[in-house]
Amino acid sequence: MKLYSWNVNGIRAAERKGLLDWLDQTQPDILCLQETKARVDQLGSSLLKDHGYYTYWHSAEKAGYSGVATFCKEEPYFVQEGLGIERFDYEGRVIITEHDNFLLYNIYFPNGQKDDTRLNYKLDFYDELLPIVNEQIENGNNVIITGDWNTAHHPIDLARPKENEKTSGFMPIERERIDTYVSNGWVDTFRHFHSDANRYSWWTYRFGARERNVGWRIDYFFVNETFVEQLDDAEIHPDIMGSDHCPVSLTLKRDSL
Repeated sequence: MKLYSWNVNGIRAAERKGLLDWLDQTQPDILCLQETKARVDQLGSSLLKDHGYYTYWHSAEKAGYSGVATFCKEEPYFVQEGLGIERFDYEGRVIITEHDNFLLYNIYFPNGQKDDTRLNYKLDFYDELLPIVNEQIENGNNVIITGDWNTAHHPIDLARPKENEKTSGFMPIERERIDTYVSNGWVDTFRHFHSDANRYSWWTYRFGARERNVGWRIDYFFVNETFVEQLDDAEIHPDIMGSDHCPVSLTLKRDSL
């Protein structure tokens, strides 16, 4: 079973750049999209239903901002838009779907680069999400958290760590939030399988960064520790164009579902 996550930086722009052709060729079981930047009433049937997937959308109240969508080959047992926390939910950042052996949290984590207010908003989001997902584990559920986490965890996760120590996305206070998830038993699936450097999922559009691979790894699949034995692989797909991010994937063992 293969899951993909991709910050598409605008779903309508991504469609024009070949998103649906890629979807047809790749045929993921589940596709999680972030930064869709659109309301459902702005989308046509080509994105909503003509591709054979059930689609679920959580859009921001602000037009052209944020937003997430989850595409599923099989209909989930349960779908929830948002965390139930108004200050986060009005920005359209979370869709939760329930599947055979796991809950899937598709999340576009806030970006903290604008100012201290947004940085604190981002940190609050990390803090308020953690007990919610921990409670699901305590209740006996497996949980996958995927999306654009907007933080590179370790120096290996970006090309220029020294130059970015004071940049939001690699500040110690943000990295410590991910440390807290790890200390609570959450596993970065890509690092579970791969220890190599120079593997990134986002590149600025400026300075030819993607061509030179001057990037950041900020898109993740995290799972609870006891679910790790049911994983087959995790990957990053830098050859897939269409956004300033590339897709990341997680493969589950079919016989474990």
